[in-house]
Amino acid sequence: MARGETIVGLDVGSTKVAVIIGSIGPDGQLQIVGFGSVPSAGIRRGSVIDIENTVRSIEQAIEKAEQMSGREIDGGYVGITGISIASINNRGVVAVADPEQEIAREDVERVLQAARVIALPHDRRVVHVIPRQFIVDGNENILDPVGMVGARLEVETQIVTITNAAAQNLLKCCERAGFHVQELVLNSLASGEAVLLPAEKELGVAVVDIGGGATDIAVYDQGSLWYSAVLPVGGDYITSDLAVGLRTPLNQAEELKKKAGSVLPELMPDNEMVDVPGMGGKEVHQASKKMIAKIIQPRVQEILGMVKNQLEKSRYQGLLPGGIVITGGGALTEGLVELATEVMERPVRLGFPEAAGGLADVIHSPVFATGIGLLSYAARRHGIEMEKPEGLSWKDTFTKIRKWFKDLL
Repeated sequence: MARGETIVGLDVGSTKVAVIIGSIGPDGQLQIVGFGSVPSAGIRRGSVIDIENTVRSIEQAIEKAEQMSGREIDGGYVGITGISIASINNRGVVAVADPEQEIAREDVERVLQAARVIALPHDRRVVHVIPRQFIVDGNENILDPVGMVGARLEVETQIVTITNAAAQNLLKCCERAGFHVQELVLNSLASGEAVLLPAEKELGVAVVDIGGGATDIAVYDQGSLWYSAVLPVGGDYITSDLAVGLRTPLNQAEELKKKAGSVLPELMPDNEMVDVPGMGGKEVHQASKKMIAKIIQPRVQEILGMVKNQLEKSRYQGLLPGGIVITGGGALTEGLVELATEVMERPVRLGFPEAAGGLADVIHSPVFATGIGLLSYAARRHGIEMEKPEGLSWKDTFTKIRKWFKDLL
């Protein structure tokens, strides 16, 4: 992949299907040249439940992106999520082949292949083998051992797997929509590429992508993915609670959540009302914003509590000094950062995907974190190191971290 070449990301979610087209500019920054986003049909909790509707949604998103960009799309990188995702840690060990014991790229490939050899159920396949650290003759925390001298090369990896059925169903939908899948990419890995700083990944940070049907979690440490998990809950659960509590259709509940939703009922005035369409075309009634917030808050607290429990189960021993970065459509709920900081007992910020030029400002939203992250992931896979746009700096990150530690004292 050369700079300026078209790269495409396809985010097939429970709420929306988004196609984002980009390229890497001469300055090393990601340029967004087109996108298409349509409501999702046929996906639930990140998995395909209706092939025909899923294909139709992908086709519509592709058509919109092509019209906007003036470019034809034949394929790209596709995000995956859902309860079919699992991850495990494994270690690989090889002897260095060079008689002079200088580690070559081929040795790294061999040790990663050794780590890939695990006993998997027949219905699962490997999606990613991500090195957490390399070890040369007992020396740990090595990020790239190529060129070093040693007799024994080890690697600790995070291996992400998916059920064959879930992968094949998604691949089938993409191919039928005319979209050739170059690689399946874990959503949280893509989101991390879009919203995290190198400094945060180095220090230790968790990214939490709250989507419509699932919440993706990824922990980074020393610059690499350390742990990943997917929870089968997301913004759709909040919408369902609102639909029941307000006696309104799901689509109307979703709109109310976006326009009037909050997780801080104590800050909502009692007399600020919104119109709520009734079920089956019945008359419109009214509900206070405080009441809406009282419905939303418990469900969001539950999701955040599940995230906290999952992080504890990960056995990560660090303090996550980089904090927690929340992204995805659920991140836009008013008051979420304040509530998450209280529940998680760690610094929390919203994760906005970073790109520069073109249509970047139009989709500068956590909603598109996975889609933009797929482009960043694709560029990195082809050896292109991108620059973060101005406005998101290491200095800002360390300032926030320093303030948080001072507040603890």
